[in-house]
Amino acid sequence: MKSLTVLELSKLYNINRQTIYNNIKKGILSKNSDNKIDLAEAIRVFGEPSKKLDVKESVKIDSPNSAEVLLLRQQIDMLKNQLDDAKERESFYQNQIETMQRLLEAPKPKIQDPSELELPQSAPIVEMKEEVIVVPAKDDGLTTPENKRIPVPEHVEPEPKKRGFLSRFF
Repeated sequence: MKSLTVLELSKLYNINRQTIYNNIKKGILSKNSDNKIDLAEAIRVFGEPSKKLDVKESVKIDSPNSAEVLLLRQQIDMLKNQLDDAKERESFYQNQIETMQRLLEAPKPKIQDPSELELPQSAPIVEMKEEVIVVPAKDDGLTTPENKRIPVPEHVEPEPKKRGFLSRFF
């Protein structure tokens, strides 16, 4: 009679290989000396196989169109997944944009001007302002009159004499 390997037997009866090994271990199914299982022994344990005895079945394609249809369906599924991913990315980025816009529109805390800050009385405030002084140009025909900027200090207070440690302490 015909002898089958465990893999061939599992394909023939469409059962797991581990089931066959468990039956061999329990003594329900026996192997030959060449570690193959006799077909008659398999029929005794599992019954008549529903498939043909030829384990090597050829893959049948009904028509060339069925392969194309299968391929196109796979591509459609892949494109659907990509579209879902793109929609998720778009919503994430849209949320990021809205968050950034809210942060930009948030009220800014009032920042005091440096002139408004309280300084110790010993340090006078000196501001430099630029005034435009028009210098009359010599009319030699070669140059044009220009406005020159000369910085003019507005108010200068003399620094008070520094006080010693004890005079500041008391």
